[in-house]
Amino acid sequence: LVQLVKLCSGMIEAGKAYITTNKHFVSGVRDLSQQCKKDEMISECLDKFGDSLQEMINYHMILFDQAQRSVRQQLHNFVKDDVRKFKETKKQFDKVREDMEISLVKNAQAPRHKPHEVEEATGTLTITRKCFRHLALDYVLQINVLQAKKKFEILDAMLSFMHAQYTFFQQGYSLLHELDPYMKKLATELDQLVIDSAVEKREMEHKHALIQQRVISASFYLQDFSYDDSKVEFNVDAPNGVVMEGYLFKRASNAFKTWNRRWFSIQNSQLVYQKKLKDVLTVVVEDLRLCTVKPCEDIERRFCFEVVSPTKSCMLQADSEKLRQAWIQAVQASIASAYRESPDSYYIERLDRTASPSTSSIDSATDSRDRSVKGETILQRVQSIPGNDQCCDCGQPDPRWASINLGILLCIECSGIHRSLGVHCSKVRSLTLDSWEPELLKLMCELGNSTMNQIYEAQCEELGLKKPTAGSSRQDKEAWIKVKYVEKKFLKKLPNGETLTENERKPRRWCVKKCQRHNSTTKAPTARRKYRHEAGNASPAMLSSAATLERKFRRDSLFCPDELDSLFSYFDTGAGSGPRSLSSDSGLGGSTDGSTDILVFGSVVDSVTEEECEVSEESSGEAEIEQEASDLEDLRELHPGLLIYKAAQARNLPLMAEALAHGAEINWVNDEDENKTPLIQAVMGGSLIACEFLLQNGADVNQRDIRGRAPLHHATYLGHTGQVCLFLKRGANQHAVDGDGQDPLSIAVQAANADIVTLLRLARMNEEMREAEGPFGQPGQYPSNSPTELQYRKCIQEFISLNIDEC
Repeated sequence: LVQLVKLCSGMIEAGKAYITTNKHFVSGVRDLSQQCKKDEMISECLDKFGDSLQEMINYHMILFDQAQRSVRQQLHNFVKDDVRKFKETKKQFDKVREDMEISLVKNAQAPRHKPHEVEEATGTLTITRKCFRHLALDYVLQINVLQAKKKFEILDAMLSFMHAQYTFFQQGYSLLHELDPYMKKLATELDQLVIDSAVEKREMEHKHALIQQRVISASFYLQDFSYDDSKVEFNVDAPNGVVMEGYLFKRASNAFKTWNRRWFSIQNSQLVYQKKLKDVLTVVVEDLRLCTVKPCEDIERRFCFEVVSPTKSCMLQADSEKLRQAWIQAVQASIASAYRESPDSYYIERLDRTASPSTSSIDSATDSRDRSVKGETILQRVQSIPGNDQCCDCGQPDPRWASINLGILLCIECSGIHRSLGVHCSKVRSLTLDSWEPELLKLMCELGNSTMNQIYEAQCEELGLKKPTAGSSRQDKEAWIKVKYVEKKFLKKLPNGETLTENERKPRRWCVKKCQRHNSTTKAPTARRKYRHEAGNASPAMLSSAATLERKFRRDSLFCPDELDSLFSYFDTGAGSGPRSLSSDSGLGGSTDGSTDILVFGSVVDSVTEEECEVSEESSGEAEIEQEASDLEDLRELHPGLLIYKAAQARNLPLMAEALAHGAEINWVNDEDENKTPLIQAVMGGSLIACEFLLQNGADVNQRDIRGRAPLHHATYLGHTGQVCLFLKRGANQHAVDGDGQDPLSIAVQAANADIVTLLRLARMNEEMREAEGPFGQPGQYPSNSPTELQYRKCIQEFISLNIDEC
């Protein structure tokens, strides 16, 4: 039995190893099925057989589990418990038997003339014999019981194991019986496949013989039959979506204008190419509806044609005139087909063909793969922001256009309307056609449709207005967009000291809640909190009463539901005249002794007194690295210019957007603070994204304060490398000196900031080379796409990417 248990254990271990290896094999079958997805016959066969083999593995696991429980475990318990007890009884029996034999020997050796010893030996023998007989009876009983139980345990274990074998083979038979019709069908198809392959082979051999004869015949006339384009054609309705494909020469966009041969194809309304068959496709034209094609006869090379899109152009060369005409016709046919299939095609021609304020280069589509972070596309990341899954103005799903200064996503129809408003109101850019810098992408992720609609549509429900839908006419959408962004009729009015009634507690001080820095890069927050929009409620950046201005406000995102619920409830929807007073039993810490409340923009609605705030600051302010809110200001002096000024330093982008919506001057000067501007305040606050937002909305990068210091001076003083790169990229004057006679480079040298010194010197060297002579020895013609200029731009952009967390 012990040997049988050991053999069963070995069988089970070998079975587990077999199951593991079999699982690997099935996994390989499924991987092969994924690679052969294009061949339905192979894919279907591998999927069915893989599923069947997986079921067989499950049956094997059940079989070995039954062997484990019925044979190994059951017999092991029998040997361990019953046999062990029998062996202990046998030891006792052997010991008593030895004692009895010793007593018999002593009794036989007792002398006749010593009656005392004879009596003692006889008594010991009697006792030992009686004990031996009782134990022998028990021993015989256990032998019989053990033999009977041994018989039962062995037969029961083997019967259970054989039942498991029967079930295993029965299930396997049923599984394969169900698969049998498919296997027969597959065998028939394989027979036909062999016949078809033989026929195709004979046809190919026949064609090969004909081509060989043509080559031999052409050799007499010195003709070139290396290629034959007499039957060049394209198919717009091709099943695989490829209208046309083939080799073309592509002119590079570098200074040397080199030509490279690439495999081009027109598919899914896109023009793409790849260097090798297994290379990733590079998109030349994202949407053929936005481009035109024309032959080029004014260059030295023959058979050339040009594909022109709103942001780039691509010069291509075919191998012959027939191929060139075929490619031109294929592009034109694809454009016409895309117009027929797209519901927005009518409006594409109405879009402004002028490139966006920051257009991509000719080969920007080639670099789009590098701009993707961790495999995510720009479109997916920006659309993951709350509200960005549909158009901000009409609700059409899957918007692919953006207003970069507003931070919203739009459908193609609404984007055309936004373009007509002018770049001073809305700067439109495509999420798929244009290049996106990391700072601009993060700016889009910091705002979003939900946030901006809470600002620009704050009073829509109160006014009883109905927002256009995706099915509304263009005229309705255009009217809505102009009223919303130009006339701004849906905004909530900013509160001031005059809006409060005499019966209310009158908040006379206000400040701005500072937003905490995010450690993430350009990737959008994975769970941006949403907030509710109800009739009569204030927009998210409107003021509210503050609780403690210290650690209580720390969080990861700008707004959260409970904060905004309180914020909305703070306004009296019935009177509409301003904040309503908090009751003494509200639990929010309000006082009734006439002390002054503090209103906080972009914060939780907790009312605290000025004295309570000062106590909080005394108790916890020294332990904080930076304050959670700006300095207190008189409510009567509140206006949009001062609001954006405070919000810029507090890194509060939604509040900055609201201030702009209320008419804040982007370059507003604070006479009481050294004539500083919101852009300088954003530098002081350390936010690169706030600076980008102001620059996108027209902030002057060279406007100075009373000390003669521009934003570049302040960024250099503070050591904000990312901001320095951003200002240099936006054309900041690095030669300007402040009131102390120092330019940014001198400031950086004194501060021993190696990164900023390197950047400023690199910028100066780039300017000197641009002003000197170009690569062909012609003074004043330094092309913007020269290798030196491109390297400088790349260096600046890398520094910005490294410092993108300054927000």
